[in-house]
Amino acid sequence: MGQEDYLLLEIAKIGIMLRAILNKFTRNEENLAITNEKRFEETKEMLLNEANFDLDKFILSGEQDSTDYLSRLKGNSPENMELLADIVFKIGLLDKPGEKRTYLQKALQLYEFCNLTGKTYSIERESKIRTIKNILEKY
Repeated sequence: MGQEDYLLLEIAKIGIMLRAILNKFTRNEENLAITNEKRFEETKEMLLNEANFDLDKFILSGEQDSTDYLSRLKGNSPENMELLADIVFKIGLLDKPGEKRTYLQKALQLYEFCNLTGKTYSIERESKIRTIKNILEKY
């Protein structure tokens, strides 16, 4: 029982950390000297250092390799994967046009992974999936 409690606590900690990363990335900066590129780099570094999630590896991987990578990720819960998807989605919205499609496709993959592994239906998640699909249709 003690080990199960420890694992649940670790998963919860990762969720808190992912929320903090998302909040840091999406907050409006009053200092306009901080560019989107710098925010993006800081977010990638935080994901790697705090959640042991290599965003570059995930983005460059094919769909099956990405799914395998997600399955092996510590703290892998549908809630945490959805937070991760939110981060990738926000990066995709702000990214350069040439890379935007890749990030949005990966965010879509993450949301769909949540649907496959989660036990609850989320109207909000489905709305995000529709939004991404609509954006991708334009490219």
